[in-house]
Amino acid sequence: MLRTDEILSTMQMLHAEHLDVRTVTLGLNLDDCAGPDVDLICRKIRQKISRYAQGLVPACDRLAGRYGVPITNKRLAISSAAVLLAGHGTQAAVEIAHALDVAAGEAGVDLVGGFTAFCEKGMTSADATLIDSLPMVLSKTQRVCASVNVASRRAGINMDAVGRMGRSLLEIAAATASNHGFGCAKLLVYSNIPQDNPFMAGASLGAGEAEAVINVGVSGPGVVCSGLRRRIETGDKLTLGDLAEEIKITAFRVTRVGELIGREVAQELKVPFGIVDLSLAPTPAIGDSVGEILRILGIDNIGAPGSTAAVALLTDAVKKGGAFASSSVGGLSGAFIPVSEDSVLADAAARGHLVLEKLEAMTSVCSVGLDMIAVPGDTPAETLAAIIADEMAIGVVNNKTTGVRLIPVPGGKVGDIVEFGGLFGSAPIMEIRNSGASSRFVNFGGRIPAPIQSLNN
Repeated sequence: MLRTDEILSTMQMLHAEHLDVRTVTLGLNLDDCAGPDVDLICRKIRQKISRYAQGLVPACDRLAGRYGVPITNKRLAISSAAVLLAGHGTQAAVEIAHALDVAAGEAGVDLVGGFTAFCEKGMTSADATLIDSLPMVLSKTQRVCASVNVASRRAGINMDAVGRMGRSLLEIAAATASNHGFGCAKLLVYSNIPQDNPFMAGASLGAGEAEAVINVGVSGPGVVCSGLRRRIETGDKLTLGDLAEEIKITAFRVTRVGELIGREVAQELKVPFGIVDLSLAPTPAIGDSVGEILRILGIDNIGAPGSTAAVALLTDAVKKGGAFASSSVGGLSGAFIPVSEDSVLADAAARGHLVLEKLEAMTSVCSVGLDMIAVPGDTPAETLAAIIADEMAIGVVNNKTTGVRLIPVPGGKVGDIVEFGGLFGSAPIMEIRNSGASSRFVNFGGRIPAPIQSLNN
């Protein structure tokens, strides 16, 4: 339980520094809904989600009122939908996605993740069906989010799946062209997908998880910014080590808030508490930016030399503070750098300071990868696949989770500003240098072998 002095300092974070519980996510296993009859599958899905999730929003609202803690999103993360698609076709996939969408709406939740396939070593017919259905699913549903794991430390990179995802991105963008290809914002391509991630679009419930579980995502870039400013304003001569320590202390406090909320929601719903994910996930709001943290750390133009080192410092300090605060830290836990969702990063990209290659370098030390990046709509599918492959390579070689959320904007050109709205913000369409020059590499297909496990350096 939090001590009184910790509660008081936490209340300051809440009222002045943009601390929120970004998401309370109910993980739910739907494997027992599988069967040969699609109508029966859909009926079982709606019944099970109703049984477990009907109390989620009321519980979150009560706790938000009790503690004065904003809970921004209430979400569902189901077990891999590919299991439900065994023996079925794309029309069944659309019907199942519709059932998920309706059930989530009836429960009052914002998003439902887990329309997921695991293809890191090979692809089943159910996986292929799920991927083929994505343009229809993501254009015809409001709340459903998807993810596809195409690489892992032990399996390597499935380049056939990577190539398929490059083509799928263009098809999804075309299907949602009236909204700037926004369907792609609801799809994350992964390496080393975590089984307990509460954040969208990549949330799903892993095979080793309980029947139902509460996972919490707490985000506090604004809190970290304020803590660093106060520390600097003391006038003391500070080193980067001192600033890392300040971030670590702040992460400790924020994690404690997340665990308090998560455990009480789980208790009210009578399901296990899983993890708290302390990821610095920014929003377009002024003062709630990971980019601003990097500026405070001394990077005047985000993307300048030193940016990767600053992200490494930030991510490491957040993980250390969270791990000290709770024995149940999981998910991704670190720092996100989604371009459209962070006003400072978006501005740096618009000014040309932050380019795609530098972003890729920064993802080698952040918590996810190339996130919410708008690119020209005429980018070849092979080039999109090659960008995905590069990011997967970073994840596989470094044994970390990486993800890609690219949005090829139909009709969009480099420099255009695209508005997605809400938490998704806006972003400039970024240049892809040497577009089209990787086609032969991607078209070889096959699998890039996993790195040798015993000779790490």
